[in-house]
Amino acid sequence: MIVIKTREEIEMMRESALIVSKALGMLASEIKPGVSTLHLDKLAESFIRDHGAEPGFLGLYGCPCSLLTSVNEQIVHGLPTERVLEEGDIISADLGALKNGWYGDHAYTFAVGEIAADTAKLLEVTKQSLYVGIREYRNGNRVEDVGSAIQKYAEGFGYGVVRELVGHGIGKKMHEGPEMPNYGKKGKGKKFVEGMVVAIEPMINMGTKNIKQLKDGWTISTRDGKPSAHFEHDVALVDGKPEILSTFYYIYQALGIKSTEEDEFRQKPLVL
Repeated sequence: MIVIKTREEIEMMRESALIVSKALGMLASEIKPGVSTLHLDKLAESFIRDHGAEPGFLGLYGCPCSLLTSVNEQIVHGLPTERVLEEGDIISADLGALKNGWYGDHAYTFAVGEIAADTAKLLEVTKQSLYVGIREYRNGNRVEDVGSAIQKYAEGFGYGVVRELVGHGIGKKMHEGPEMPNYGKKGKGKKFVEGMVVAIEPMINMGTKNIKQLKDGWTISTRDGKPSAHFEHDVALVDGKPEILSTFYYIYQALGIKSTEEDEFRQKPLVL
C-alpha cells in the first residue's frame, strides 16, 4: 500500500535516513583489507543504537544482522561473517535505522583499497544510474519512468540490470508501495504524487542480469560470478520534485572526496 507523508513526517524520515548516512560514513573509514564483515556489522549496530535509533534490519523477516554486506559477485542481502576483506574487493553496505517510528534505508558500494579499472567503472555507472532514476521521480511521472531510465543508462554500458530485486516505498514500514523496479517501459506503473517517499536502489551486474540465492537463504549473487554494485537513496516527492533524504556526504568526507552530485536534489542545504 502507498502511504502519503506530510511535510512533518518527511522531516522525521530524514532524521532516520541521516542516521544511516552517518553510520555509512563511519564505516567508510573502517572498510579496508583485513577487516571482517562481521566486525563491520557490530560497528554499525552500535552506531545506530548510540544515535537513539534501532537497527532497521535486525529481526526484520528474521534477518540475523544489522548490516547487509555483499562482497564482489554478491548483489544484495549478504550476511556478515568472519570473512576478511581483501585488497581489490568491493562491498555493498546496506543499512537501515528505525527512529520515532520511521525507517531510513540506504546503501553504498565501497572499494576495498585499489580495485580493477573495470570494477571501478561498474561502481561509477551504477551510482550515476541512481541519479538518472531519481531525476525521473517527479509529479506526473510513473514508476517505470524511473526504471526505464536506469535500465537504458546501465545497459548502455553493457551491464545486466537485476529483475528479481527492486526498490520500494518506505515509511513506518521498511517496505511499502510502490515497488520500484530498475527496468521497465516509460509511461507504465503507478503515478507519482506529492508526499510519496521511496527507496531507489539500482542493482547492476558487470555481466548477466541472472541471479542465484546462496544456501544461507539470504545472500543473492550473480549467476556468472562477475561483480555487482548497489547504491540506494531515500527520496521524497516535495513540491513536485525529488528531495533526497539520505546523503553520501559523510562517506565522501571520510574518503576525502569532494562532490556536488546531490545538490540538484536538495531544495534546501543539508543540515550537518
